[in-house]
Amino acid sequence: MKLRVALFFAGVFGALGVLLFLLAFGTDYWLLATETCPSAQNSTDLVTAEIQKGDIVFFHKTGATFHHEGFFWRCWFNEAVVDNDIWKFWFTNQPPSKYCMHAYLIPFPMTAEAHNSTAYETAIIYRGFWTVFMMLGVVAVIIGGFIIICAAPFSNHKLYKAGGGLFLAAGILFSMLVIMYVIWIETVIDLNEYIHKQQIALCPDFTLSVQYGWSFIIAPIGIFFSLLAGLLFLLAGRTIQVHYT
Repeated sequence: MKLRVALFFAGVFGALGVLLFLLAFGTDYWLLATETCPSAQNSTDLVTAEIQKGDIVFFHKTGATFHHEGFFWRCWFNEAVVDNDIWKFWFTNQPPSKYCMHAYLIPFPMTAEAHNSTAYETAIIYRGFWTVFMMLGVVAVIIGGFIIICAAPFSNHKLYKAGGGLFLAAGILFSMLVIMYVIWIETVIDLNEYIHKQQIALCPDFTLSVQYGWSFIIAPIGIFFSLLAGLLFLLAGRTIQVHYT
């Protein structure tokens, strides 16, 4: 009876862990940023900055530019009304069209002009390791889920242990990538340099507000469920091995 209860909760926690990891992986809201020029709010000018490969960034002096970034995409859109509310980034509150580029090529706030710089190369290498940890974590939790599904009909302790180990591995990998992303925002990228360049190019009082998005927030919740599910599956596998084999 206790074994069935443990397996039930392990399955629920494992399913929640898989779902939250896939949401964190597939949604592009790890980082949210808002750019404004307070001194130019009464101007109707439109500033455009040309980027290599035909991409153009539009900055409305009368409003703000909102950025959001994840594993796959880095996107931004303009609004005439300045609003730092986090719900501005919600899907239904965004404009019908926005501009996007691959985040792994030019993550925020990197620009195409920095392609040949040492800082850019260092940032991309660091980002590459973050990408690898993300992919390994997602693969581990998906394979672990399939192994647990296969283990359920046969009460195979080896499969339960293998699935539990993969859930633990996924939780550890996602823990590492969450820590790496915090280091990325706080240390690796130079936001002050980016602000300084924008103050020269756009307006002297250019401001940048950066915060972590819901894709980042749900990752630690998924880590908790994944680690808990992994421990319960390992415990269930051990119990089956001792008492039923």
